[in-house]
Amino acid sequence: MADTTVPEFFERFPMTRVVNADLDGDLATDDNRIAILFLWGRDCPNCDIAKRQILLTSERFVWPEVRWLHDNVYDDPTMGTRFGLHGIPAFFLFPRGKKLGRITAWPGTQPFVDAVNKQIAVTGASA
Repeated sequence: MADTTVPEFFERFPMTRVVNADLDGDLATDDNRIAILFLWGRDCPNCDIAKRQILLTSERFVWPEVRWLHDNVYDDPTMGTRFGLHGIPAFFLFPRGKKLGRITAWPGTQPFVDAVNKQIAVTGASA
């Protein structure tokens, strides 16, 4: 069964698609923002919940200090292996190209926003 939410989601909330082979190069192009890598999979109920909640209040997930990346780990399993995933969705934060931490599972809108805001404050990221 095709995941019909994926094209709509990425049209309405743009993220740059990245694959494992290109991630290091992308992260090396540091622009002083935090990169959030969203690892997801098609037909993943928890991924769909995260996508729907992001779309409900998309303005809460846009920060000048953040750029979004995404990868479907079912199509790119080496990315899942690289990060030792045991479940999706997973969100990894990279300030200045270095892995800071991850948010696994979907904690909900407010806890996610709070965690990102805290990292923006701690890292001093800027647009």
